[in-house]
Amino acid sequence: MTRFTVNDKPVEYKLDPRTPLLWALRDASNLTGTKYGCGTGACGACTVDIDGTPRLACQEPIGALEGTFVTTIEGLSENRSHPVQQALIAANVPQCGYCIPGIVMAASILLRNNRSPSEADIKEAVTNICRCGIYPRLVSAIEHAARISRGEENVPGFGE
Repeated sequence: MTRFTVNDKPVEYKLDPRTPLLWALRDASNLTGTKYGCGTGACGACTVDIDGTPRLACQEPIGALEGTFVTTIEGLSENRSHPVQQALIAANVPQCGYCIPGIVMAASILLRNNRSPSEADIKEAVTNICRCGIYPRLVSAIEHAARISRGEENVPGFGE
């Protein structure tokens, strides 16, 4: 049995310890916001927060996570009120939306650790692949999310 915390709730998985976190989250915990993209750790669709670090759930065996704290997109915000979610929606960034949970997780961790990231910081931290090509709007949306996080701006339609 493997025990750790997911979205502030203790969990115990009776799965093979080699089971990737992605499948434990999706199949055993019904947390389907974390997406399966490539299964090789290349695309970032399965990005989650493990102890404050962006990690690829498809590459993390649950047996190695004993005692850790995992946050998924569901645990980040129940109502899309996180500044990254607000900014991406306001800038009309999501298209098909498949990659967005991983991008939101990577960006939210970046902003927690760096309240004023440069364009280079954003591009280094958010390396997720998006087949829809949202990249031109993504950097400016994350910069906007940083300003929201710092209390410098609001997003029309959110909390006003």
